[in-house]
Amino acid sequence: MSDVLVLGPQFRAPNLRDALRQAGLDGPIATITAGWQEREGELGALEEHLGGHARDLRLYARAEAAFTQDPDLHDAYRRRQNDLRSLQELYRVRLSHAKAAARELIASDDPSELTRQARRSAIAAIRRLDAEHLRAIERIHAAFDAEWSAQRRPVLARQLEELQHLLEQANLVCIAGGHVAVLLNRLRLFGLGRLLRARPVVAWSAGAMAIAERVVLFHDHPPQGAGDAEVFEAGLGLLRGTVFLPHATTRLALGDRRRIALFARRFSPAECLTLDDGSRLHWHRGRLQDCSSTLRLTRSGKTAAAGTSR
Repeated sequence: MSDVLVLGPQFRAPNLRDALRQAGLDGPIATITAGWQEREGELGALEEHLGGHARDLRLYARAEAAFTQDPDLHDAYRRRQNDLRSLQELYRVRLSHAKAAARELIASDDPSELTRQARRSAIAAIRRLDAEHLRAIERIHAAFDAEWSAQRRPVLARQLEELQHLLEQANLVCIAGGHVAVLLNRLRLFGLGRLLRARPVVAWSAGAMAIAERVVLFHDHPPQGAGDAEVFEAGLGLLRGTVFLPHATTRLALGDRRRIALFARRFSPAECLTLDDGSRLHWHRGRLQDCSSTLRLTRSGKTAAAGTSR
């Protein structure tokens, strides 16, 4: 992997053009907007911001066409999605109890070593549950890929050949946000993880979540009450050791040190990084070179500028 740029949301305060200039990257540009679903390929605002043309890979439309042409593939895809939903529901039941115990122990004022040990054990239990859940997700995907990948389904093989040709004509690939599950499923369906490793990638919001090792859903104050952050999916793994948190200032209680400490300790040693308007992080050959307007959650429950020492 040569260069990866990760940005905050681009809707209200786009900084893609400036980020590309600072990283020394330019077109031709291929875009992936599958997370927009029916709005896929509506690049007017993006092209106006960039001041140039971009070509969308239209993964959402390609997947819909493949499902129409190969009903058996579509049936298998739906069965996989049902299995993933069932797995997630079971995980949430276990997670709610594990997090309730950890929160109660973190809130305790008891300074004894026994309480500290219990607190560490409670956090370790959540980490084990997360890891077990992620392995189960990966097994479901591996079983699907073993039977329904582009190597076995001609309709996907034809699409993949076209996608390879389009990517060869592009200098960089921009992965937009939208619905993270839809986006990631289409990226995975066409096996684009392998192809994207060979070229510069720019990703923002849900696109940034998709290229990490794991997708973590989070919201500390949803309408129905305090939420539990949950491991939702295995990402493409283009960047390792990171958990991306789009819209963190509105979705996370960044002033609640207990919640932030639990979040950071739970996903350590990965760095939990906020992505808000103006955020920019640039990795070159796997090393973070530059960043701005991005916070890192710390084990003490505070936030620090991304890129600073732990």
